[in-house]
Amino acid sequence: MIENYNLFLLICGIAFLLGALFPVIFKRTSISLPMLQVSFGLMMGYWWTSLSFLDPINNGIIIEKLTEIVILVSLVGAGIKIDTDFSWQLWRPTVRLLLITMPIGIFAMAGLGYYAFGLSLGAAILLGAVLAPTDPVLASSIQVGPPNTGREDTPRFTLTSEAGLNDGLAFPFVYLAIKIAEAFSEGNAFTSEMLWSWFTHDVLWKIGAGVLVGVLVGKAMAKAVFSKHTRETTISQGYVVIALTLVAYGVAEYVHSYGFIAVFVAAFAFRRSECEHSYHQKLHDFAEQSEGLLMSLVLVIFGMFLGQGLQAGVELTWRVYIVSFTFLLLIRPIGGFIALSGLHLPRTEKYAISALGIRGIGTLYYLSYALNTDFFAEDDALKLWIVCSIVILTSIFIHGLSATRLLKMTPKEHH
Repeated sequence: MIENYNLFLLICGIAFLLGALFPVIFKRTSISLPMLQVSFGLMMGYWWTSLSFLDPINNGIIIEKLTEIVILVSLVGAGIKIDTDFSWQLWRPTVRLLLITMPIGIFAMAGLGYYAFGLSLGAAILLGAVLAPTDPVLASSIQVGPPNTGREDTPRFTLTSEAGLNDGLAFPFVYLAIKIAEAFSEGNAFTSEMLWSWFTHDVLWKIGAGVLVGVLVGKAMAKAVFSKHTRETTISQGYVVIALTLVAYGVAEYVHSYGFIAVFVAAFAFRRSECEHSYHQKLHDFAEQSEGLLMSLVLVIFGMFLGQGLQAGVELTWRVYIVSFTFLLLIRPIGGFIALSGLHLPRTEKYAISALGIRGIGTLYYLSYALNTDFFAEDDALKLWIVCSIVILTSIFIHGLSATRLLKMTPKEHH
């Protein structure tokens, strides 16, 4: 890769330029920016034969750290732009998606992975866990608008809050898959004691501590930024966004909780302090631009990886496509409808929320994180990368083409 460094910089520059000109050139089309950038990367990967192969298994650490940064910035941006107060009535659709739809997706995909692809039990659960969360990065185009702009109808708010929280809530199932794979790799059975340890530590403690850390960090940062001593001073929004992200994430990881949950909750708690202040708009703008640049980089690299795979003749069976479409067009929408049943929402809103479960960069992070533990067989790892890559690519195009139309069908009622 290093011998092609300058050419790679040129490709990234073109990708960033596409991002800058996209709202002007493609304003009246159904094409989304992720569709454009993945397609550009795919063509570069297919035709640029002198580039060394971007093997995701051997470059797992790089993928994990790069995607982690993108997700963290995205989570801060999502938390900052939510205008909706924290009330049970308004957050009830979100809670149902997290507690009902996500487990349905995890266990349905785990079953498909086990029976359709012959994955081991741990790898099958990992497949369900990494594909279950709605991606906060690629879903940004269907999320709520900037702070205090009034663009916060029920579907956009629900999808924003779901994407902000379920990236962290998928982690317990990723850890469950890792623990099962570890036990089997050592020739041991996964016992009830291990299951209880997983539930008390990886579910109860890590989720609860992550939420608590997020609230404390968000409130403390807001108190420092909006204190009477700083009202007459302009504080750089860049410093605040980065500090809020890294402090929340660092403290959460230090106490062995979920940093993703802490970052989103910290951003939301910060937002609820002086919520009408114009400073939140500046924070959002910085976070959104940072997220866009990082997203472009990851999507182009992801596209290049796909293009190289096609050029190398990586075998894709019909099962991969069937499972991908089944998950995106049946499992997620049905799971969403089940979760939202009984709520007094228009049918069009239920359908939009259920259908727009975009999969993306979060999946790449969780998959690389788990596979970097080296507890999964190489054959399973290759199958996981192939299936997840096709699901992400399919999601980018299906949801990219349908999102705008689905959201236009919903009533324009704002919280």
